Amino acid sequence: MDQRLDQSAVTTIRTLAIDTVQAANSGHPGAPMGCAPMAHTIWTRHLRHSPSTPSWFNRDRFVLSNGHASALLYSLIHLAGYGLTLDDLKAFRQWGSLTPGHPEFGLTAGVEATTGPLGQGFANGVGMAIAERRLAEEFNRPGHNIIDHRVYAIVSDGDLQEGIASEAASLAGHLKLSKLIYLWDDNLIQLDGPTSTAWSEDVLKRFDAYGWHTARVEDGNDIEAIDRAIDWAIADERPSLIAVRTVIGFGSPNKAGSQKSHGSPLGPDEVKLTKAAYGVDPEATFAVPADVAALYKERSDHGASLVAEHAKQLLAYATAYPAEAAELQRRMAGNLPAGWESALPKYELGGDAPTRNVSQSSITALGAVLPELIGGSADLSESNLTDIHGGGKFTATEAGRNISYGVREHAMGAIANGISYHGGLIPFVATFLTFSDYLRGALRLAALANLGSIFVFTHDSIGLGEDGPTHQPVEHYAALRAIPNVRFFRPGDPNEAAAAWGVAVERRHAPTVLAFTRQKLPVLAGSITGAAAGVRRGAYVLREATGAAKMILISTGSELHLAVAAAEQLESAGTPTRVVSMPCPELFGEQDAAYRESVLPAALRARVAIEAGVSLGWDRWAGTDGAIIAMDRFGASAPAPTLFKEFGFTPERIVEIAKGVLAGTVQGVVPTPHLHDGHQVR
Repeated sequence: MDQRLDQSAVTTIRTLAIDTVQAANSGHPGAPMGCAPMAHTIWTRHLRHSPSTPSWFNRDRFVLSNGHASALLYSLIHLAGYGLTLDDLKAFRQWGSLTPGHPEFGLTAGVEATTGPLGQGFANGVGMAIAERRLAEEFNRPGHNIIDHRVYAIVSDGDLQEGIASEAASLAGHLKLSKLIYLWDDNLIQLDGPTSTAWSEDVLKRFDAYGWHTARVEDGNDIEAIDRAIDWAIADERPSLIAVRTVIGFGSPNKAGSQKSHGSPLGPDEVKLTKAAYGVDPEATFAVPADVAALYKERSDHGASLVAEHAKQLLAYATAYPAEAAELQRRMAGNLPAGWESALPKYELGGDAPTRNVSQSSITALGAVLPELIGGSADLSESNLTDIHGGGKFTATEAGRNISYGVREHAMGAIANGISYHGGLIPFVATFLTFSDYLRGALRLAALANLGSIFVFTHDSIGLGEDGPTHQPVEHYAALRAIPNVRFFRPGDPNEAAAAWGVAVERRHAPTVLAFTRQKLPVLAGSITGAAAGVRRGAYVLREATGAAKMILISTGSELHLAVAAAEQLESAGTPTRVVSMPCPELFGEQDAAYRESVLPAALRARVAIEAGVSLGWDRWAGTDGAIIAMDRFGASAPAPTLFKEFGFTPERIVEIAKGVLAGTVQGVVPTPHLHDGHQVR
């Protein structure tokens, strides 16, 4: 290797990052300056990728987990030829640019994951490695190793301090994900000062205990040592963490080794001093020497040759295994097989079931026609009912479709996102709804990155009963509905539950949350013909009034059958009543005005919304003249029927409130009744 050229390339990466941050007068120059040698080594000596074909599915993936160092990634992407121009670098952190403050998947070619919240990228990489192994198990054949790639990442001290990274690292070591190679920017500095103020553990020993291969490079500028360490990692059968001792802000006369270079531009004078220290023109900005450009062009051309060679391999594979080749093409294109939705179960009157059981039946049915479905639970598969029957286990020796995540909710969510980023699989994860708090960060990033990850949450209300308020979600419906691009479904009977799974599978470019009950729910007549289309539109008329409706009851989930029973009582008393099932209010809000009017006529202002969660958001649908029966307090420990009675979720109380609305004596949120057994309202 040409050491002079390597050093020039590293200097170019550093100066591009410095200039990028300085142009914006905002950003993080220190990490790019310290990490440039390891990044250059990965990108020019190991990373198998093709800038001319960014979506080539057998490419290696590179994740910058410390996304605040985005100027490093943008400099690499520019040099590599992904189409990011110097003008794009100059527009760093500006409105409408391709170079936002933290990398965003789907915006900038060459960015494999949306990172920034520390630890997320670390866990995403684990998901990518799981996807690679699963797809290789499915499609590789003797003499046809068509899926074979690695995941490289640069991670920071902050990444490794986050709990999500510990969760993900523990699972990755357990599964022996050997295609995972992480380089740790071990610079001894974080935003608040030396890392010694926050931790003193032996990090490599911690990763040894997780079952990782570990190594140390003492000089972060020693490209040959970094290269050798990566070679050793590739040869190992475990995931690898390489600690690379770097200097944050390397080369800056006054800010190197200091947190002063972490999150602020160096300043014009310091930029010039730093460039002089590098031995380049202090006045030149965004300079790329011709030989450095040629080096990265050579690597880009090499990537194109890799794609061409792989295309030949695929042709040979298609000749030998035509069915498998066609299936692989479908999967990597993200298409669903024709007629898949017909597999979803259907339910007739007279039956009942917990919707978590319906979810299990749906997973079983979908698993048979969607081999890309892969999922798991946070040590709750027997409660969530999320096994893909016959799908096998994903272990260190078997790449089945059922992943045992252990009690690692946050990593589980981010790992599912990594599987989504990778492509070729449809991931779902599961836990109790109240524990969605533990993975909210991953769910939010799935929404931001337009990932089709599916989140299954069971035990979705006070109806789970005796476990009490610690496990009874009340605020979670509103909290999850508040995340942009997330669609939260709370189906009210078995047919709606199956239909909700259908919507989730169709939504390949946004995350879906499915909330299911522990308790049995009856099959409702209107769902037999209405659920398939109605759930897809967020709400529909489940039960029409006899004659011109004078009242509308709106409900979701386990309260829906109570609304139907109340409507029947109101009808018997002479009040024609429509029942609207609204499993996903946000999706209903996206429908055209004509459809919304057909379900909730503006002129019919007598409405009651019923849901055993906080009232937040229901005023939009109940209207100013309507009422909301909600759960604006925590629950209690008791059998489910007792809780529904004590908290006022009964047909009789719904009727009482509806009559008050009609009489004009009841409006707005109806207070939740106190318990009658001496408990204090919390």
